[in-house]
Amino acid sequence: MTLPVLAAAALFAGVLAYGLFGGADFGSGFFDLTAGGSTRGGELRTLVDHSIGPVWEANHVWLIYVLVTWWTAFPTTFAAATETLFVPFLLALVGIVLRGAAFAFRKYSGTLAQARLFGAVFAGSSLMAPFFFGTIAGAIASGRVPADGDGDLWSSWTSPTSLFGGVIAIGTCSFLAGVFLVADAERAGHRDLASGLRRRTLTVGVVTGAVVFVALVPIIHDATTLSEGLTGRAAPLILASGLTGAATLVLLARRRFPAARLTAVVAVATVLLGWGVAQYPWMLVDEVTIDQGAGADATLVAILVAVALAIVLVLPALGYLFRLTQSERWTHD
Repeated sequence: MTLPVLAAAALFAGVLAYGLFGGADFGSGFFDLTAGGSTRGGELRTLVDHSIGPVWEANHVWLIYVLVTWWTAFPTTFAAATETLFVPFLLALVGIVLRGAAFAFRKYSGTLAQARLFGAVFAGSSLMAPFFFGTIAGAIASGRVPADGDGDLWSSWTSPTSLFGGVIAIGTCSFLAGVFLVADAERAGHRDLASGLRRRTLTVGVVTGAVVFVALVPIIHDATTLSEGLTGRAAPLILASGLTGAATLVLLARRRFPAARLTAVVAVATVLLGWGVAQYPWMLVDEVTIDQGAGADATLVAILVAVALAIVLVLPALGYLFRLTQSERWTHD
């Protein structure tokens, strides 16, 4: 395996981690948005606050990791993507900033009206960020980011592949969040809340699966290189994603919530891996390959050394943080 491919693998590992951990956080916004009024939805919103409160900032470490690794290891492709896709990048980051600010301000609101306002901003921006990240992935995967960065600022990310990518990102994040929230509610003994979340998560999973199926038709015509990869070397991963996604629905229906969390993570991880394998060896599809877009060997070595140090120093701390959040009980007054 060449240095550029190793660096690309390290980069994609960050994308995978952000998709799983950050995605579950973003998806909680859907359930917050649809929780109902302040009385009916109070219990669910308290669950959301408890579940993501200790980790939502830590999960954005993966976004920083991805951006820094991308612009350092593959600087020309990073420049091209951010120039062509400036608008969705900006809107995604605005969503992240608004989400974090609103999440904090809602907790310390002085009035019910303020809490409702900040809650609406939190929920809306939680869906805004993954949607625009999905459009960015779709633009790159459909070959709409030229190597010189001189792509159209609007049509580059409003193609069928990009728009479906944004919708699927919202659905996937919401489904993953729902599975985690159901397990948290059940573990805390809030069975009525868990039952309601279970029904809604099942609905989100079925709808998201249907959207993915419908999206295959326009993607085949709109993103030829990606579709060839998805139906070729990435087909086993896509099949595995479909099977584990279906298994998650069955486990939810049978109230096997801890097992459903595991299969949900595998389903999302395999679909993301399938996208990466299908796009290989392109950094910018049909424009720049991994080897062509890589920086100097010395830079790539330094990045890989930094990644190795991060694995030793950062991952254990993050793992301990997640263990703490999963071991304490949540109570609602």
